[in-house]
Amino acid sequence: MVPVGSGNGSRGRGMIADPWTRPESAAGERSRGRSVRVRAGDIAMSYDDVGSGMPVVLIHGFPHNRGLWAPQLAALSQVCRCIAPDLRGFGDSDGGAPYSMDRYADDVAALLDALGVERAVVGGLSMGGYITLAFWRRHRERVLGLILADTRAAADDAAGRERRRAMIALARREGPEAVAGAMIESTLGKTTRQRHPEVVGAVHAMFAAASVSAIVGALEAMLDRPDSTPTLATIDVPTLIVVGDEDAISPRREAEAMRATIAGSRLEVIPGAGHASNVERPAAFNAVVTDFVRSLVPLAS
Repeated sequence: MVPVGSGNGSRGRGMIADPWTRPESAAGERSRGRSVRVRAGDIAMSYDDVGSGMPVVLIHGFPHNRGLWAPQLAALSQVCRCIAPDLRGFGDSDGGAPYSMDRYADDVAALLDALGVERAVVGGLSMGGYITLAFWRRHRERVLGLILADTRAAADDAAGRERRRAMIALARREGPEAVAGAMIESTLGKTTRQRHPEVVGAVHAMFAAASVSAIVGALEAMLDRPDSTPTLATIDVPTLIVVGDEDAISPRREAEAMRATIAGSRLEVIPGAGHASNVERPAAFNAVVTDFVRSLVPLAS
């Protein structure tokens, strides 16, 4: 691991190395409970790394950053090691075209290399789910389990592709604030919008903080992403599928279709949540993910 910058906090020296980490990357060389940047492939990636034990990588969606997973880090770090990166161009990670689902997935693999993590549970929300499926296709030997939250396997249809082109034009013409305004209603469920203005404000601010280059790059990557439906039948590791019952972008029928195709997968529906179920109903989301992760520990030991 080659640190290229860090926040405040200690490195957690003296902790016992776990069996999922290569010996050359013992706990004394790992971050604990803070954000750092490491060289991962051709970019420097920022990430949060908290807890210990089995690694669980959490991949944010569009146009988020690793702050999306703040409600999960405190809860899940009690049962596993949580690694939440900023994707290429988002948050504090370096950008750099071209952008694609495969390249995002390879960036995550490079981050795991930098951390000395051989295998992990890999999960993502929305676009992070697309990247999770790409990670499975390209690095399946490194996957202990999958978490697919508020996402779908199918590629965009013609109408969806046109909406992304319109969003690219909006980003270039008016900037991230306009993108945030255009996306917030479809992203959050009706219950959240009516009862939790603080969540609406926080998600809007996250969207507005993204750069135009990252927004455009991610939209182009989603436009060009392949149909992952054929990938689903190849998945042979434990898989958790999570969806908010008010998700208007990747509705429950998409989650049910994945559940029907991925052998042995488990579907959990979060009441009163939209397309960002992990921040709209964090306690419910944390409960199902914690239960899933705990079930994997005996299999991964």
